[in-house]
Amino acid sequence: MGLVHGADQVMVDGVKPFVNLAEARLPDGTLYSLHKHDGKFYLKYNGLDLMSTALTFSEQLLAEKGCANLTDGHASRPKHPQILIGGLGMGFTLKKVLELVGRPATVEVAELVPEIIEWNRSFLVEHNGPLMEDDRTKLYLGDLYDLITKGEAGRYDAILIDIDDTPEMLITEINGRLYTPRFLEKTKQALKPGGCVAYWLAMPTPSFEKGLKRAGFSVQSFPAKPHEKSKRTRHCIYLATPR
Repeated sequence: MGLVHGADQVMVDGVKPFVNLAEARLPDGTLYSLHKHDGKFYLKYNGLDLMSTALTFSEQLLAEKGCANLTDGHASRPKHPQILIGGLGMGFTLKKVLELVGRPATVEVAELVPEIIEWNRSFLVEHNGPLMEDDRTKLYLGDLYDLITKGEAGRYDAILIDIDDTPEMLITEINGRLYTPRFLEKTKQALKPGGCVAYWLAMPTPSFEKGLKRAGFSVQSFPAKPHEKSKRTRHCIYLATPR
């Protein structure tokens, strides 16, 4: 996987430059790239927009729904919540989780791409601060699939997953195994009693909701705006709790 830093600039509308900051290529050829334009950062894969610092509302909503019973001061909050986030991205879900759950807590983050961790430590610090250095943050450099299938049962109060647009719109083909009945069962086993798993999806996906129910979850769906002031909802948060 190669990392390329640079300051290539492409003029946008003839006014402000679109700066290509860094790139990382996965073994399967998938290219992640980080860009900056007009004070905002953009994370892309294979040239397609993945997320940006301009649109963070739905990523924060994922944290709010997944950690609703774990917030600092909540009557049912465990003494030491254990949360797992699948996919670091630009760190906005992690930032919101840390704000919500207070201390003590442990927030594990499974991220497959080491360069994305580095970008959060460098370029994105001006937006999110030193999230990686927070003593509650525990980074797992590797695949969420391996962490859950090989991990201990009953470990997490909440699992938050933001990796693919939908199970039918995967970032990489191997991610398809994250939505199989076997993995859903493993995810359910990884939860503590009363725990939940929350998914961010780019759009409502009824077939996945049915799959969660077949796997033994009760499911709630929440429409999610890309931006707090957006007039239309576009994304969807699925909150699944074992029956």
